[in-house]
Amino acid sequence: MENRYFQKEIETMPVEELKALQSEKLKKQVKHVYENVPYYRDLMDKKGVKPEDINGIEDLHKLPFLTKADLRDAYPYGLLAKPLKDCVRIQSTSGTTGRRVVAFYTQNDIELWEDCCARAIVAAGGTEEDVCQVAYGYGLFTGGPGLNGGSHKVGCLTLPMSSGNTERQIQFMTDLNATIICCTPSYAAYIGETLEEKGFKPDDIPLKAGIFGAEPWTEEMRRGIEKTLGIKAYDIYGLTETSGPGVAFECSEQTGMHINEDHFLAEIIDPDTGEVLPEGSKGELVFTSLDKEAFPLLRYRTRDICVLSRKKCSCGRTLIKMAKPMGRSDDMLIIRGVNVFPSQIETVLLNEGYQPNYQIVVDRKGNTDTFDVHVEMNPEHFTDTVSGITAKEKALANAMKTMLGINPAVHLVAPKSIVRSEGKAVRVIDKRKLHD
Repeated sequence: MENRYFQKEIETMPVEELKALQSEKLKKQVKHVYENVPYYRDLMDKKGVKPEDINGIEDLHKLPFLTKADLRDAYPYGLLAKPLKDCVRIQSTSGTTGRRVVAFYTQNDIELWEDCCARAIVAAGGTEEDVCQVAYGYGLFTGGPGLNGGSHKVGCLTLPMSSGNTERQIQFMTDLNATIICCTPSYAAYIGETLEEKGFKPDDIPLKAGIFGAEPWTEEMRRGIEKTLGIKAYDIYGLTETSGPGVAFECSEQTGMHINEDHFLAEIIDPDTGEVLPEGSKGELVFTSLDKEAFPLLRYRTRDICVLSRKKCSCGRTLIKMAKPMGRSDDMLIIRGVNVFPSQIETVLLNEGYQPNYQIVVDRKGNTDTFDVHVEMNPEHFTDTVSGITAKEKALANAMKTMLGINPAVHLVAPKSIVRSEGKAVRVIDKRKLHD
């Protein structure tokens, strides 16, 4: 595929020029935040840092971190850097613990965010000739509005479907010849399953590409979606706190996501010490918003564990790449002293021929953790004999023990009996009272 860019000059900018641009923007942003956000000014003052101490990206490490706890403490207006009359929109996380995170946008913030999403669509092969079906949720969730705006900027015919109503999704996809679909990977897999049930083969489906994000997914899941829908599946990454999807996006090489470094300055730190780690090290991803006017976060700890790389990319983009997050430093489960990532369970299921429709339930009885994994059977695995189901459960439990080093209780359940998420899939239910 010919390499196309939405903003070629920036996407292929020599790295030294890019770093000089970042330094110039960082100095301005630190001054803007110090002067307009008392909450962050207090953090800087406690650390003994003034805006004049930041002369470029080499001084970034001097600034204090921000965490999700800070965002909750400062809710709703404590991190706002512009008067409310200059703000035109809010978006909010779908978080279920504590106060929601609310992010504010000026019109310029929205324009830059939509540019980032447009870069992702073009990198996936999108042009003004394409029909882009946006099946992320709209409303407070950033997925729908971000990709919708990006699709408009590219000039695609945009189908603002939102999530859910799969029958209608399929009708519009086939009637209007949608060529690009944007949604969560779990919903893409569900649409694929439904199409298969209706007798559609990949060649019958007009789609050529999909842009999937908002939840963790594995390479095995990617290949499954690509096969079912007959597409190339691209990853996209974002956080409501920094804007939404489009912070980073995959190109046709599919070896990591290019970070839009003219807008987001990335670091990898040791999650325990906060020390900045060299390129190529595995650690926690930290972002600084270089252009955000209304809600500019400096050194925001994402809790995503990944690796950054400047290895030359065949697509011609010079933007640094982040690996697919390898789990999170905060949603990693520790069960009976063992670190467990949901993505490990998913890998086992796919390797054993199951769909990634599962739910992990962790509880504590007495002083011992219980660890149950509910897994849907595929129609071809389905058996109503108790001995047949028990044998399959045992085989899966053994495969999971080999991967995790801990023995789960596996429960096979009927096809389609676990609720499908059309926003973010709820993979983990942790009933333990581990925190006050």
